[in-house]
Amino acid sequence: MNSQAENHRSRGSEARGGHGPAGDETAEALLRLAGDERPLVIAVDDAHAMDRASFHTIVRLLRRSRSRRVLVVCATAGHFSDIHSPAHTQLLRQPHRRVRLAPLSEVSVGELLTAQAGRALPGNIRSAYHRATAGNPLLVHALLDDSTRFGPEIGRPVAGAAYRQAALSLLRRSEAGHVRVARVLAALGTLAGSVTVGELTGTTAAGTQEAVDALNSSGLLDGYAFRHPTAAAAVLEDMDPVARTALHGRIAHMLYRTGVPAVEVARHLHVADLVPEGWGAGILRAAAEQALAADDVERCTAYLGLVLRDCSDDRERHALSAALARAEWRTNPAAAGPHLEPLRKPALDGALSMRDTATVLRYMLWRGDTELAAQAVASLVHAHSSTDAQIVGEVEFVRQWFYGVALPGKGAPVAGLDTRRRHVHAATNGLAARVAALVGGAATDESVAAVAQALQGHQLDHLNLELVAMSLLAIAHADRPALAAEACDTLLEFAVEHRATTWQAVLGSIRAEIALLQGDVTTASQGALAALGILRAQSWGVLIGLPLSTAIAAHTAMGSYAEAEELLGHDVPEPMFRTVFGIQYLRARGHHYLATDRPFAALNDFETCGRLLREGNPSLQKGIPWRSDLALANLRIGKARSAREWAEEQLRLPGGHSSRARAMALRLLAATCKPHRRASLLRESIDLLKTCGDRYALAQAYADLSAAHYELGEYARARLVARQAAQEAEACRIESPVDAHLLEDPARPEGAESEDGPAILSDAECRVAGLAALGYTNREISGRLHVTISTVEQHLTRVYRKLQVASRSELPSKMLEHRIPKLSDRWASTHSSAG
Repeated sequence: MNSQAENHRSRGSEARGGHGPAGDETAEALLRLAGDERPLVIAVDDAHAMDRASFHTIVRLLRRSRSRRVLVVCATAGHFSDIHSPAHTQLLRQPHRRVRLAPLSEVSVGELLTAQAGRALPGNIRSAYHRATAGNPLLVHALLDDSTRFGPEIGRPVAGAAYRQAALSLLRRSEAGHVRVARVLAALGTLAGSVTVGELTGTTAAGTQEAVDALNSSGLLDGYAFRHPTAAAAVLEDMDPVARTALHGRIAHMLYRTGVPAVEVARHLHVADLVPEGWGAGILRAAAEQALAADDVERCTAYLGLVLRDCSDDRERHALSAALARAEWRTNPAAAGPHLEPLRKPALDGALSMRDTATVLRYMLWRGDTELAAQAVASLVHAHSSTDAQIVGEVEFVRQWFYGVALPGKGAPVAGLDTRRRHVHAATNGLAARVAALVGGAATDESVAAVAQALQGHQLDHLNLELVAMSLLAIAHADRPALAAEACDTLLEFAVEHRATTWQAVLGSIRAEIALLQGDVTTASQGALAALGILRAQSWGVLIGLPLSTAIAAHTAMGSYAEAEELLGHDVPEPMFRTVFGIQYLRARGHHYLATDRPFAALNDFETCGRLLREGNPSLQKGIPWRSDLALANLRIGKARSAREWAEEQLRLPGGHSSRARAMALRLLAATCKPHRRASLLRESIDLLKTCGDRYALAQAYADLSAAHYELGEYARARLVARQAAQEAEACRIESPVDAHLLEDPARPEGAESEDGPAILSDAECRVAGLAALGYTNREISGRLHVTISTVEQHLTRVYRKLQVASRSELPSKMLEHRIPKLSDRWASTHSSAG
């Protein structure tokens, strides 16, 4: 139609020699199109924006088309009658009808969606589309285009490029004043309805309300807020960057003057890249603290970084850098490094607060600078408050017990610090004091309970992560792994809830080691690998040895040697070997070497562990059974005498070492003894392993005991114990450590009672019979089950009668015959006090 009108207009102009106004020519051309009784519809979009010439053309057309079938539709935004001009007045004098178009109702939107989808859609989807568009057809169709971009299925509305363009199209049709109001409202966000918008736009209250009403009518706003955040973002992005930055700066100043909370003011200061002199730094720092409390590390670091950029005071810059590092540490310790490296010298010079100094020291330890950290702690001799004293004491405690090892020859206690540290621990009676009592003395029920109680009321934060981790390990190594696992799970939930990935990684590693101490090698391997994946290698520092050593040890125990070998190929920082994590890594590697027939390489690793511990921090030796490792390696290379000496040295250590460590030493000592003595030592080892809950080691000890009985010719007893070994191995999800023939049922004599016959024993009888079958004396059974010797004898009399045996030596074969080893689980679980 347009081309035809143009052609008609050109021909008419030529006929008149090019004279006459252009509007008249256009009107004449359109009238010729309406000739011969043909209907003509002329639609004018955004008619409120027509210039005078366009108005003149429409008026002339209407005047000359009274007898023709011509319809002119003028689409306007707002009220057309509000436009004031002579041409507009002439247009309104023509015969006309005003039709106000309402937006689509929610039902109509639903019908449109149904037509598009070819089926009825749930009401919540219809409501969501109507809520985001207010029924504006342009917005509805744009939202549909975005939502079905990757498939025809219509689900929840997804606002994308089409919706953004539609929103901007609506805005660009608006008056300039309306656009200014829309931009301010988009920048204000949730505060839009509570501040004076006119102050920012330069409009009156009435003008602002008129703009808000128009934007509501268009479907962009719901009250003072944008219906969809994508529309608000599009409006802001459409602005000139300089103007947008200036707008946020004006908003920040206005909000500050009106007393709006710091978090709201800081948001606009950050977007404006502005730190107003006098008050900006304080607002941003307060908002940063609130952001960190809300677990928004990214926003916290953004605010602090902005303040640091404009700060010129050295002391303030140091404090800001330390605060930035603490925030970054939660999710990415590697990112904290650049903030802390420049603070090393101020920390050593005493130019930082105690809290900031502790942050720097923690970084040194994480990096493996144990010697420098020790020097720094020694320089902190002027703690001005009990809080400062506690910080110093906790840092030094973590250095000595969690990180553990210094360079050879340089691991002596820090001069002048021991007395102070004891004072700090005694004075605070907090977590550090209770853990110190546990690791520094004998592990008792009271000392373990004290640490567990302190953990329950201890708030995990960026400064005490290592102390909390040390507490969990102390409980686990004190033969309470189940208690440690429960506490660790609670703390892990807290870390996940607060999105603290560093906490998750460290606590996940601790949880994996606890599982390893329980003999659950599958859970240990999975947990350690999961923890490794939480942080990048650069962020782990020397602590990478914690999950790596657990994963290597667990895979080795499972027989997954290729996976363990792959883990050994990971790059590790050299300073790690000056810490306890390096020692645990060497131990795990050594045991892998033993499992893969490289005993001399294993011996070298174990000897290195012993040397580092002797020269570094001797206090740690009772917690790391490197002597037992050496005993095992010497056994593998045929040096039984050396193995015996190392095992006996481990057993001679002062009280306080764990049941697990003693049990392992007893098992190794047993391997150097004659069969009768070996069986006695192994039974003692098994008792200890049941106490500490290590089912993997228990399976190995049972296998050794079965072999000892077999060597003594006690085949029935060997089979009985072999089944115990197989059951423990099955619980650990590992292969049975005993030969298959020991698990086969012995030939059953003719006429023997069936497995569910009258020979079934009571629980009490099972407990006594099981221990007697394993070779325990009546006195030993009495002590283990806490009953009198007379009671033991009475139970055994009934057992002999039910099983039809005449002596103790016949018990193993009869129990196998009646499959009572399965029932013997009851006495094992009843006796066990694991956890």
